[in-house]
Amino acid sequence: MAWEPDYAQLDDVKLWLRIPDDDTTDDTVIADAITASSRAVDEHCKRQFGLVAAPELRSYPIAYSAGGLRVVMIDDLMSLAGLVLQVDGVDVAPVRWWPQNAPQRGRPYTRVYLPAATVCTSGTADLTASWGWTAVPPTVATATKMQAARLAKRRDAPFGVAGSPELGSELRLLAKVDPDVAVTLAKYVRRGTVH
Repeated sequence: MAWEPDYAQLDDVKLWLRIPDDDTTDDTVIADAITASSRAVDEHCKRQFGLVAAPELRSYPIAYSAGGLRVVMIDDLMSLAGLVLQVDGVDVAPVRWWPQNAPQRGRPYTRVYLPAATVCTSGTADLTASWGWTAVPPTVATATKMQAARLAKRRDAPFGVAGSPELGSELRLLAKVDPDVAVTLAKYVRRGTVH
């Protein structure tokens, strides 16, 4: 998986739209809608669901928790394999990763607690890791299909209105994710900021 991948496949969205496999007329439009929808999901969730190709170094500010531990809010991280954590150039063993057991529940770690005695003159922690999600959650893939279908149909909606006012099925297509997509993604929205 790559960083910022598409979260749905062309065949899956065509199936969602009930377009036969052998009908390739709108494949380019649908593929563009999938990519745009994947980035809309990222924007809505305030995170992305890809995985970096190789471990990379990132720096984060260190803050204090109520219990006197130092806390570092980090980007999404599911694998600790090969991880290097340093403060002021010195390797540090974290006290704990949070949330506990996150990868076993299909979730990433989003913060790390450092020992209270960690000497820190720079105010930052440097982490080298394989950032991101090890797999796109099925819920995210479904939400992307729903949003891509909406975008693909957008060109058939004059002035951003779909349906018929006469039949009472009028729907204004707003510049945000579909309300059903927002509900579907609710538990994946990241609270707070990393930096």
